[in-house]
Amino acid sequence: MTIDHSTLPAYAGPVISLLAGILILIMPRLLSYIVALYLIIVGIIGILPFIS
Repeated sequence: MTIDHSTLPAYAGPVISLLAGILILIMPRLLSYIVALYLIIVGIIGILPFIS
């Protein structure tokens, strides 16, 4: 599944970044979960071509 970035509003990225930053300031432990989830997803995506 691909995301067509031309359909996303130009302000979507900055708004998501701002909300994530506020949540991380409120709940610093959230940063650990976000980083861990990102690394797991990137790792799975990186391994997929070698599995199939």
